[in-house]
Formats: sequence, C-alpha cells, structure tokens
Amino acid sequence: MSTNHGETVMQEPIGEYAKYIKNLIPANIPEIYALKPMFENVANEENIRKGVVAFRDFLYLFCDRLISDGHLYCTPQKTKNPTDYSFLHNINDLLIDFGYHGILSDNGNSLLLSEIPSFNAPKRKIPVSKQMECLRFLTLCGFVFTGINLNTDKFNITEKFFNISYPNNPILLTGLRALSVASIQLQVRFLNNAHNLLRCDYRVMKAEDTNITDVLKDFLYPLPENLQKFALELHYRYIDLGMTCATLDDNAVHFFYSYQKTASGFYPHGICISKEYGNFIYL
Repeated sequence: MSTNHGETVMQEPIGEYAKYIKNLIPANIPEIYALKPMFENVANEENIRKGVVAFRDFLYLFCDRLISDGHLYCTPQKTKNPTDYSFLHNINDLLIDFGYHGILSDNGNSLLLSEIPSFNAPKRKIPVSKQMECLRFLTLCGFVFTGINLNTDKFNITEKFFNISYPNNPILLTGLRALSVASIQLQVRFLNNAHNLLRCDYRVMKAEDTNITDVLKDFLYPLPENLQKFALELHYRYIDLGMTCATLDDNAVHFFYSYQKTASGFYPHGICISKEYGNFIYL
C-alpha cells in the first residue's frame, strides 16, 4: 500500500515514524571514498569521512530519542501525507543552518554563528513558537549551545556570537558542515536526499557515481536475510536481461527497472522495488 496523498488521515506518533526512518540511515558507509573538489574548503577528506560517520551515529541516537521522547515535542496531525512531520522539517532546516552558515573552529570542535536564518524574518522557516523546543531537543541528543539562553520561550542570543559543539564526538561538526554544503549546492529533487540530512546521503559528495547494487544492498540491510537474497537475485536477473536500474527518493525509496530511459529521466514502465512508510517492500 502506497502512502496516501488523497484523503486526510491521522499520523502515527512520531516515535513510530522514527523507527522507519532509522532503517533508512546508511548502515555501511565505506571507510575510504574520494570527494568532489568542492569540499576541499570544508576540511581534509579523512576528517569529512569520519565526520559523516559520526553524524550517522548521531542520527541513530536522534531516532532513539524520538522513539522515547518525541511525543513531548510532536503531536500527530490530520494530514493527506502521513509522513509530513513539521518537527522533523524544522530540525532538518536547523541542522543545515548550523552546518552551512556556521564557521568551523580551527580545531574543529565548535561552530560559530551570529544568527540562525531559519529563525529570522522575512524568510523564517521555523515558527517562533517552535524554535526553542527544537534547540532543547537537540541538547537531549548531545548538542551544546553556548551563548543562547535555553530557559526562555523565545530565542535569544546572550552574546554577539554563539557556539555549537558536540562534546561526545566533535568530528561530527565537520561531517555536518560537509553534508550541509551538499544540501544547499547538490540537491536534486527526488533523485537524491542531499537536502534531507536525516537520511545522511553521503553518496552525493562522492567524486564517482555509486554502484547501484551497493545502494540496493544498503537499502535491503534491515530486511530479513532471505528477503535480501530474494531481492538481490531479482536485481541481478533484471540487469542480466539488459534492464537499467535507477533510484527515486522522497519520503520513500524506489528502485526502478526498465529497458529504456525517458527524456525526463524517469522510468515510468517496468518493475519497482520499493520501501515506504507502512510497507517494507513490493515488486
């Protein structure tokens, strides 16, 4: 059953959705891969790769916190899209602000900012009423904010600049910085998840294209072994038949197989292996 975008439905508690998105986080990030030249100004490649893994590990903790405490921050809403949780959009925009607009310290242990664009008019993305709860939730996940009074209802910088740190694993900030640059400069709607940091789409930063089979294996990783084997056998069979495989990403993951690619880049005919919220896999 596909995600329903027609009739209005009640969302599941955010903790239930967190269990789903936790399975979409890449479990097997390679230790070595070359990055696009645009990331040379962020940090050296080794630190970026370590930072991405640290950010991936943070996302596991983030999802666990959503599972245990998310109901305190997000109430299910009636909506036509049951995966549209505004709290997650707010957190994602906030993290991008930290990474893209923050200045990484010389030792890489903190990010320095003078403002948070998503908080500020006239292009405010995050409502005033939700700003402080987003910051407080991130403190539950290990972030530390210096120069912000977290005990007020309204965002207030107590100094000209404020610092963001992640003491449990400071290299995370380098990964956040790189992923945020990718989110702004490399986003391709539906074809990658660069803008959605909660998916930790490190592949968009790679200098070389990722083998589609490796993407599929990572996608199948949370499934039972027999189902992984079955899906991979189908994949190899379709490739041997001369079919082309492509991915399509939004709030779900889809692998499409067809004999011919259309001018628009989509694959409207053929076989699909997919995972959506409320489903695991269909063919």
